[in-house]
Amino acid sequence: MTTATAIVAGHGISFRRSLHLPNPPGKPGSASFSVARPHAHYGRLAVPATSPSPRPRRSISSESPTADTVEDEEEPPVTSETNEEDDVDPLAEVCYLDPDADAEGIREWEVDFCSRPILDARGKKVWELVVCDATLSLQFTRFFPNTSINSVTLRDALASVASSLGVPLPDRARFFRSQMQTIISRACNELGVKAVPSRRCVSLLLWLEERYETVYSRHPGFQQGTKPLLTLDNPFASNLPDNLFGDKWAFVQLPFSDVREEVELLERRYAFGAGLDLDLLGFELDETTLVPGVAVESSRARPLAAWMNGLEICSMEVDTGRANLVLSAGVSTRYVYAGYQKSAATTQEAEAWEAAKKACGGLHFLAIQENLNSDSCVGFWLLLDLPPPPV
Repeated sequence: MTTATAIVAGHGISFRRSLHLPNPPGKPGSASFSVARPHAHYGRLAVPATSPSPRPRRSISSESPTADTVEDEEEPPVTSETNEEDDVDPLAEVCYLDPDADAEGIREWEVDFCSRPILDARGKKVWELVVCDATLSLQFTRFFPNTSINSVTLRDALASVASSLGVPLPDRARFFRSQMQTIISRACNELGVKAVPSRRCVSLLLWLEERYETVYSRHPGFQQGTKPLLTLDNPFASNLPDNLFGDKWAFVQLPFSDVREEVELLERRYAFGAGLDLDLLGFELDETTLVPGVAVESSRARPLAAWMNGLEICSMEVDTGRANLVLSAGVSTRYVYAGYQKSAATTQEAEAWEAAKKACGGLHFLAIQENLNSDSCVGFWLLLDLPPPPV
């Protein structure tokens, strides 16, 4: 298949993709695409606890051993990190600020307020507030009885995070449970904080996974097999609003080294977009590993990127059954973003794109350009598929 190259941000980074087919003006439609599988594997989620406060990391490496290799290896020695994990007090609450952090610079928090698989002395579920920032420099937890779950309790608790740690209240607080939107929004509004429904709470989601293993499951009131009280919504995809349509789109791929560079240059190069802390997330892919993504062309690229910037985009996926591309945003919004002509060939290549994303640990991206062959990129979003938290 004939291939074309598009330069990103004018600094030598090129998308590798196939030539697109013409689409109807105003709406991205069918596209011919070709995605090479990255030469990488990803390891299991490894979230060590560290002192004085745990910092979750996903261990994703292009040099992860195969299953056969693992069987032949000896058991790893017990490290101090493992001992620290064993020493975690499941009854203790966390109130931590990294002494090297710029307290005034922490302007966004990630917040969860929900029940846990733990019963108190009355046999009732315990609730917990968990607060952190994207870098986990700020961490705070507090347990509550189920009799005091309201916006006033949450407002006072959020205020105590700032007073206890000596930091200002944030400008924004992200949360990922749609069922808690009323309580969280009301509490934040009373504090002058903007509540933002978003699944881009990556650090919070990973920390909850770590806390399930090191805290909740070791609590004397832990209830094995308890399902989360407030599960994440995954509704059917709805039609995309007219103002979010582009003109053309294509599946593309970018070497991991260039993805890193895009993230580092994001704030200086682009007016619109969002990155991820790849070091915190533990991505150790080979520099040449090809990360899959989607590039969108629009004659009004800047307004389109501005509208997309307000969506809290979290991921994109292919629905091979319906031959379309689905965009997930906020906490429970899913849009049919584009479609393609279904055939055996396009289905196979769509599955290859999803497989490439899985091989990269769920990492992928969305880029908006004025022209798919241009040397600039108006918006760039680094995205990540994450499983729902166990609580």
